[in-house]
Amino acid sequence: MHAPSSLSFIGGLSSSSSSSMAEKCFKYVIIGGGVSAVAPYERPALSKGYMLPEGTLFLSLQYQLQLVGPNYWCCFSQFLVFTILQEQQDFQAFMSVLEVEEKNYYPSGMQRKARITLILSTEIVKADLASKTLTSAAGETFKYEVLIIATGSTVLRLEDFGIEGADAKNIFYLREIHDADKLVESIKNKKNGNALVVGGGYIGLELSAALKINDYNVSMVYPEPWCMPRLFTADMAAFYEGYYMKKGINIIKGTVAAGFVKEVKLKNGKMEAADIVVVGVGAKPLINLFKGQVEEEKGGIKTDAFFKTSVANVYAIGDVATFPMKMYGDMRRVEHVDHSRKSAEQAVKAIFASEQGKGIEDYHYLPYFYSRSFDLSWQFFGDNVGETVVFGNHDPQSEKPKFGTYWVKDGKVMGAFLESGTPEENQAIRKVAREQPAAPSLESLASEGLKFASKI
Repeated sequence: MHAPSSLSFIGGLSSSSSSSMAEKCFKYVIIGGGVSAVAPYERPALSKGYMLPEGTLFLSLQYQLQLVGPNYWCCFSQFLVFTILQEQQDFQAFMSVLEVEEKNYYPSGMQRKARITLILSTEIVKADLASKTLTSAAGETFKYEVLIIATGSTVLRLEDFGIEGADAKNIFYLREIHDADKLVESIKNKKNGNALVVGGGYIGLELSAALKINDYNVSMVYPEPWCMPRLFTADMAAFYEGYYMKKGINIIKGTVAAGFVKEVKLKNGKMEAADIVVVGVGAKPLINLFKGQVEEEKGGIKTDAFFKTSVANVYAIGDVATFPMKMYGDMRRVEHVDHSRKSAEQAVKAIFASEQGKGIEDYHYLPYFYSRSFDLSWQFFGDNVGETVVFGNHDPQSEKPKFGTYWVKDGKVMGAFLESGTPEENQAIRKVAREQPAAPSLESLASEGLKFASKI
């Protein structure tokens, strides 16, 4: 057995043979960290700037550079110090972190000095947590002392619902960089085409906007009575649906896709023409490798406030972790890049503290979600429970709409949402959600709007 290296990322969907089948040993192994044949990258941009035509793309890049500066960090940056972007003009690097060895996006000597090994295009087919061993499809074995499970989620596919014609060539999903590349290529190959977006959540809303900006005729179809039902109230959704319709997007609610031939057959009997069909109907955590070996709860791997699982020296972070939500006194699983970053940081701090015989504070996470499409940009903090108050201008026909929502439960403001807020205003509603101040009457909240947040 060889002496262990410091750290290894193992990720991939397609297996590949290795020149050496010797057992590889590492002190720390992160399984996941990007499940395609590329280095770890952050996914949010795939449904936003990555889809935009070149002219808009440059504007989007400039805007995002203002937000994040010249360096864009991947999910594990807090402890691995991965720098992705070298040149502001290199948008591909900014968005995706392509092949590390070919493109060399890492600072000179960083990998060698930090002793980080990226093992790409490697499918792990067996995890034996008792023996601390991972086995690849090619028969390689990887031993570890500490394992971090960062396998994330995979998309729900139409085949999962028994939909006729679900294997049609013009049906696309968006989860990985290779999915995005296929969709971008199809968009470029069919100018001014017809697109149908199945699903009214994050992916559905963001990709509908991107397709429209690419001069496609776009229809959205979803079974719920309004878009983003897990977060939006009916009033909030009415604004976004009205705004999208003003942009020329056809919205079909209360039905689902039932079959795909040259046209899309809807369950309500209607047919919709589609050169491109994009499906965004949800995701499920990738935890099958670990079933029966770790405790599970609410569809994920149960962890404590340090992301330790029920198995010693095994941690789970991001989408797969069901963790104690300290603010609300319950267990939750959160699918969002913000939690992925922060849970990774918390787990690594806990690992290093444990090795030094020290302790750290419990994970104290404030739920945070955001989205950008067209000229719109919203942020949400907290918990969307209780009664709601909408304030501001939420007329989708207005030139500069700006509005927000508060959620009030047991006399306290539990959550806050703001469309088109400034950075200072977004920080104000964040503080409201964190502090959970006593709420005045609903009428007063509606009247004060952002002024209420600015006083906290």
